[in-house]
Amino acid sequence: MKKSASVSAGDIDNDGDIDIIVANGRHWPEYNKVFYNSGHGIFTVSKLLDHIAETSYATELADFDGDGDLDVAVGNDMAPNALYLNDGKGNFIRADHFGNPYSPTRNLKTADIDSDGDIDILITNRGKENEICLNNGKGKFTETVYFGTKDDSTIDVEVADINIDGKQDLILANRDGQQNYIYLNDGGLHFNQKIPFGNGTDETRSVGVADIDQDGYPDIITANIEEPNVIYFGSKEINYGRKMIFDPASDPSYSLDLGDIDGNGSIDIVVANSGSPNKVFLNFNKGASWKEISLSDEELHTYDIILADLNKDNRPDIIESNSDAINYYYRNKGVGN
Repeated sequence: MKKSASVSAGDIDNDGDIDIIVANGRHWPEYNKVFYNSGHGIFTVSKLLDHIAETSYATELADFDGDGDLDVAVGNDMAPNALYLNDGKGNFIRADHFGNPYSPTRNLKTADIDSDGDIDILITNRGKENEICLNNGKGKFTETVYFGTKDDSTIDVEVADINIDGKQDLILANRDGQQNYIYLNDGGLHFNQKIPFGNGTDETRSVGVADIDQDGYPDIITANIEEPNVIYFGSKEINYGRKMIFDPASDPSYSLDLGDIDGNGSIDIVVANSGSPNKVFLNFNKGASWKEISLSDEELHTYDIILADLNKDNRPDIIESNSDAINYYYRNKGVGN
């Protein structure tokens, strides 16, 4: 079984359906894989992304070179991070590396952080300074900007306009008893002003941003290791003092994703756990109440979980990336099924 750590979904072969990239290895070199969708959520064709075994923790899909198709970025632990360019038909060529070649990379996030029209890559490193790799518009990442501190144990980062000033801010999920922070963007890619959230010693592994209570202010959702998972509600003052525990269990939560799973117009949450069942939390009454559903009885070691519509029925399905187990996806049958 592969030590799968990350999954990304998108139409890589331009045939109108959603395909899947899986990053494998973590600390141990393994091969990353591409899974092609038949059009009905069936993945009978797969191949290696590369014939090089990688210590991969993260993968993300985005059009890095601006040619209209989805390319692949892979984040590796203590090895060069790799960029693969798409020929337009879902075939990938290893093009370049990005970021510090020997960092303890744990996650990647793609965003146009400098608002110049191309997709940049943010790298989170556990125990080392985090990086923003700036795209020159052609899929080359020759300029790096750093964020956080030199000894941050950052596992995840979300990009969102927290203070609603038109600039993309950074929301960090830190481990090892470190404070979680929001870093505000001054418009020049300087992130000197920071705002804490959480209790200061959370073991946060994943973070998301959405307006859960529909009050016009972005909220922060956290997945924590062996402590409850919490929503921190935004406000005009940007202090994130108001909070709600949506998942009271103290499971080792490794990942989360957000979307309207039941089609009622509100943002729901899926949570991946390690050694405990993965769960869905359905949002009712603008975050005032939640319905908890276990995806299965299996206690898998799920490192990543995402939402994507795999069978083109306009409902988000759930995809897991499991270590030392089969990777599963769950079809969304809709309300009442």
